[in-house]
Amino acid sequence: MRHLVFALARRIDTQLAIWAPPGELPVTTTSVTSFAEAAWLKRLMSEGGISHLIRNGGIRALLAPARLLCMIAAAYRRDPTADMYHINWLQCALPLPRDKKPALITVLGNDLKLLKLPFIKQLLRRKIRQRRTVICPNADWMRLPLQKAFGDIAEIIPVSFGIDPRWYTITQNTDTPPRHRWIAVTRLTADKLGPLFEWSQEIFRNTKRELHLFGPMQEDVSVPEWVYYHGAASPNQLATEWFPGAAGLISLSRHAEGRPQVMLEAMAAGLPIVASQMPAHESFIENGVTGILCDSPASYTAALHQLEDVETRLRIGKAAREWAVREVGTWDDCAQRYTTIYKKLLGNKHIE
Repeated sequence: MRHLVFALARRIDTQLAIWAPPGELPVTTTSVTSFAEAAWLKRLMSEGGISHLIRNGGIRALLAPARLLCMIAAAYRRDPTADMYHINWLQCALPLPRDKKPALITVLGNDLKLLKLPFIKQLLRRKIRQRRTVICPNADWMRLPLQKAFGDIAEIIPVSFGIDPRWYTITQNTDTPPRHRWIAVTRLTADKLGPLFEWSQEIFRNTKRELHLFGPMQEDVSVPEWVYYHGAASPNQLATEWFPGAAGLISLSRHAEGRPQVMLEAMAAGLPIVASQMPAHESFIENGVTGILCDSPASYTAALHQLEDVETRLRIGKAAREWAVREVGTWDDCAQRYTTIYKKLLGNKHIE
């Protein structure tokens, strides 16, 4: 979201007021986050975020979402001069005021789980029908379920997030390494990891391959001793130390994905992806062309062997980068996509 905020702030036709956790903001933007809210949000982020808190259960899993929604409701009232709302994630639309101002709502795959909770869809429909609304999932596969839920009262327009230009400049190592180094970047939960350890054990343990795992531990997951677990990694570490020369990025997730940002960044870097065969991955990975999809231990093993051939790895990585340039672009391209929708909602006026 920081990349998106800075990209929107670079535009001369948009003026932003931001409610968000504390962090660096462009000089041209205004923060509408109070000191107390910023302190609470900072503490929430240090604990892994609202989703992590809910997964852990307990009284705070009930109280924290309610408090967050109350804060967002106050933020909506705090800047009466705003022309419209750009809302990230469906739940943040629940406290929208009755002011009839247009809204653009972004949606991730995980947001669709929210619609299965009692009364949530009805509450969202009540808010959406009060205003002109465009709902923007970050992947096309979400269009159909959102169309079924809200298509009669809102327009559904998929909008892909952007990619920082630095990823497009990464040069892949063309040498055959003595040991093939594979990487997985994910939050450590059972759904996000999927069968990674189960399928990888035979092909990685005691072989000339290394599986390097990055990401925060968000569930009680036991990492096998043959896996190189590094904890969370910064984008700079991945870009400079790990993406160049890796055999590929692995994601065997079973989680409700949109378009995972790290996978888009890997494609921009020319790093091939081996991914579980699921609708989210199929929506942006062309099997055998821009990556390899697998649905069994045998197809997974075959994919690793295929990409350990340098010529194949470079060919698929090149096709992945070309797709990322053509279909995703940069965060400035993403800001242009959103601004086009702002103008549609507002009738081409200057946007605040």
